[in-house]
Amino acid sequence: MSKQTSFFTSIGRLYPHVRPILPRLFMGLICALLASIVALTIPQVLRVLVNNSLQPGGSTDAVWIAAVVILALGIAEAGLVALRRQFVINPATTVETRMRVTLYGHLQQLTVAFHDRWGSGQLLSRAMTDLSFLRRWMAFGAIMLVVTTLTVIIGVGVMFSMSWQLALIFLGAAVPIMISSFRFRRRFSLVARLSQDQAGDLATTVEESVHGIRVLKAFGRSREALENFNGQAEELRQTEIAKAKQQASFTLVVTLLPELALGVGLVVGIMLASSGQLSIGSLVAFFATAAVVATPVEFSGMLLAMALTAKTALDRHFEVMDTQNTITSPDHATVPETAKGALRFEHAGFGFDDGGTLLHDITLDIRPGETMALVGITGSGKSALLQLVPRLYDVTEGAVTIDGVDVRDYDIEELRRIVAVAFEDTTLFSSSVRDNVLLGAPDPSDAALDEALDVAQAHFAYSLPDGVDTLIGEEGLSLSGGQRQRIALARAIAAKPGVLVLDDPLSALDVNTEERVEARLREVLRETTTLIVAHRPSTVALADRVALLENGTITAVGTHTELLAENDHYRYVIASLDAGPKDLDTELDELEEAEEARR
Repeated sequence: MSKQTSFFTSIGRLYPHVRPILPRLFMGLICALLASIVALTIPQVLRVLVNNSLQPGGSTDAVWIAAVVILALGIAEAGLVALRRQFVINPATTVETRMRVTLYGHLQQLTVAFHDRWGSGQLLSRAMTDLSFLRRWMAFGAIMLVVTTLTVIIGVGVMFSMSWQLALIFLGAAVPIMISSFRFRRRFSLVARLSQDQAGDLATTVEESVHGIRVLKAFGRSREALENFNGQAEELRQTEIAKAKQQASFTLVVTLLPELALGVGLVVGIMLASSGQLSIGSLVAFFATAAVVATPVEFSGMLLAMALTAKTALDRHFEVMDTQNTITSPDHATVPETAKGALRFEHAGFGFDDGGTLLHDITLDIRPGETMALVGITGSGKSALLQLVPRLYDVTEGAVTIDGVDVRDYDIEELRRIVAVAFEDTTLFSSSVRDNVLLGAPDPSDAALDEALDVAQAHFAYSLPDGVDTLIGEEGLSLSGGQRQRIALARAIAAKPGVLVLDDPLSALDVNTEERVEARLREVLRETTTLIVAHRPSTVALADRVALLENGTITAVGTHTELLAENDHYRYVIASLDAGPKDLDTELDELEEAEEARR
């Protein structure tokens, strides 16, 4: 959580975003202020009417004239309110869109370590809910807060001009209101922040439950998930109730005290009028003006709550925007003409910020065009080692080089063009098969698509309802685990990389499919340097050499046959590797196929 800042410090950070639309906002403010002045003018017309035209012998024409003037003023007030909306709504939505796009772009640039720490619901609530509230506050809350303040000041001045005694009574109610506002601001800020954070956590829970719906159903944990969600929802409800109570208490004060002041003022006003110190017209105009002023005073509770919530939204927004991207391109980046693909780890080490060293003194040479398998027990750091190559994480010691150049000296985009990755936990996008496969392809042609699908043995894509243009649904959950892995592998192959990094991409495939994929991979990987994490003996067979990761470092490198003969730990690791697919979806598919065959 960011450190506490003052209201004006937080709101001041919005200035660079609203600077281009300040003229429109200023015109909206002027229109709103003129509408309030027009509203304050109507009581003065009533005063003239009562003092001059409603006396014995007064002219009826004056009454009609006053009625026409009041009608014109009402129409003018309505027109000015409409103009205010026209001036501010479009630019406010423009600022909202620009801030949202900027936030999204910043999220794309931030490191994987940042996204590991932040819940997706928290980021979603900042990108959607907080920025939408800021837009409403810019278009309405901020302007009306200024106009309300000026209206009260001008109105009180007009009231003093008519009767200083009555004005003092009305002004006396302002003192406890000011004291209450300071207390309200402090308390409401805390509960508003808690509410917005809890809403973000709730959004994270919903997203995780939707994405993990198969797991919840498979393990029969839907009731427990519902109970957990109900608990979080109840906490948010209690916070919202506390927030409403704070606002209701303040509204009670700002509504009750002016009304009491008006009641006391009415008694005093009648006494002044009866003694001749105040005309009847002035008395009528005073209370009409007091009614106009009382409305924005009563409205101030809601406006102050909006302002404080807007401050919280801005603080939450800049918590993300202030996060520095630590993995960036150097000022003078290396851009090679061609990538040979010589990959080397030079005494490389890595550890997370909140933990100890995971990898240390990693020294490994992978020759251009060579396929190197990486094996080790679960939790040995294999996946972390792979992610150092495309700089999803940066080494904390030593270096990783491609063609003799430190990966930190490459332009980020160029490095990730050279290096393609396929993860064990596949992530597909809510788009077509074609778009997913050709996501990073330098040549997004049908020929490149067909070749990538053929290598990955993803021919099933052609039999989908709309072929390769079929929308595969959110995160590809309409496909089985094996199908998703094959699409992800095809995506990596279509990128035509110089270095291919595969994090056990065949774990969900059956043995026959895996054999066909391996046969095609041997053909297309002839000139591609490949580092592949292996969790199955059949995947190890794909490699030219094997590296053994033990206790966070490489302890042996050689062919599969050599390591089997010479290394006890390697034999232990190979014996513990899975022999078949690990994916639940694939296993269920195979069971269904077997059942159909029996029928």
